[in-house]
Amino acid sequence: MTDTSRIILITGAGIGIGQATAKAFATLGDHVVVTDVLETEGKATVAAIEAAGGSAEFAFLDVRSTAAVDALVADVEARHGRIDVIIANAGIAHKAPLDTLTDEKWELTFDIDLKGIFRVVRAAAPGMKARKSGAVVALSSIMGTSYGWDEHVHYSAAKAGVVGLVRGLAVELARDGIRVNGMAPGYIRTAQLLSEENSLGAAGAEKAGEFIPMGRIGEPEEIADVITFLSSHGARYMTGQVLVVDGGLLVGRY
Repeated sequence: MTDTSRIILITGAGIGIGQATAKAFATLGDHVVVTDVLETEGKATVAAIEAAGGSAEFAFLDVRSTAAVDALVADVEARHGRIDVIIANAGIAHKAPLDTLTDEKWELTFDIDLKGIFRVVRAAAPGMKARKSGAVVALSSIMGTSYGWDEHVHYSAAKAGVVGLVRGLAVELARDGIRVNGMAPGYIRTAQLLSEENSLGAAGAEKAGEFIPMGRIGEPEEIADVITFLSSHGARYMTGQVLVVDGGLLVGRY
């Protein structure tokens, strides 16, 4: 880590899009705070970054806990002096037809996918305000911006909530020098998408590629590269936006 390195906090960075994003920031010379409830995977992400010559650290974090989020943010700020960028990526998607969708399942999804983002931003905002600088990227989904997803109404609703959260935070924090944007990935090759139990599964993912204009599903690195742009000086006049990155799926079908 150098004096010019940014401090990047990423939730859910042990696998998938979060992991790819951690590696992308590290390649840019930033110091990445990799957080996840998946401790083995999170530490493996850090090891891979360090093996490639990058700078990273792991911290266990369950975004459902306000106390844990507040403590982590305070610790990172105390040790590094600041948090420059937050990538609020932690999320879950569990298949649940309406007749099996209990209050507990609904609340778990909202607690992680929506309130988890709110908790992290709320904790880090005072430090960013004091420095008049900061960038946040929150993960939504095409299932939150454009699609309905049967047997996943709790997920679609939470991810739609992320869009509203991004817009509200962007307006509230803009004059303090903090930018807030969102990402809405399409079908991306992640463990979540490839799960037969909770999503398309491997065969379904390949079939989805057939009706995507680019002819394939996306890779986590292709989302990570857009996230790093949204966090960069190049996007300095951009806030309150939710970018869809889906290989042309939505414009191709609708």
